Amino acid sequence: MKNSARAKSKLNSKFYVVVEAADRLTVEEQQTLVTVLTRRMANRRRADLALDIREAQKEFDRGSLRPKTPDQIVKEIFS
Repeated sequence: MKNSARAKSKLNSKFYVVVEAADRLTVEEQQTLVTVLTRRMANRRRADLALDIREAQKEFDRGSLRPKTPDQIVKEIFS
């Protein structure tokens, strides 16, 4: 088995264990788990976004980026 396939299999195995464990929780515990995971995911997304913003600000400060209008950005995306 290749390393990537082995890693994917291991990940699937961990995921299966977690899902099976969640199935053994009460409905209330499952709802709490969903709430906790949702909050953690939101916090992770906020942290990732904050990091992206800091990195973009550093690039801008170094002169690597130039200000653009929204129209310029959209045009660049679709070209």
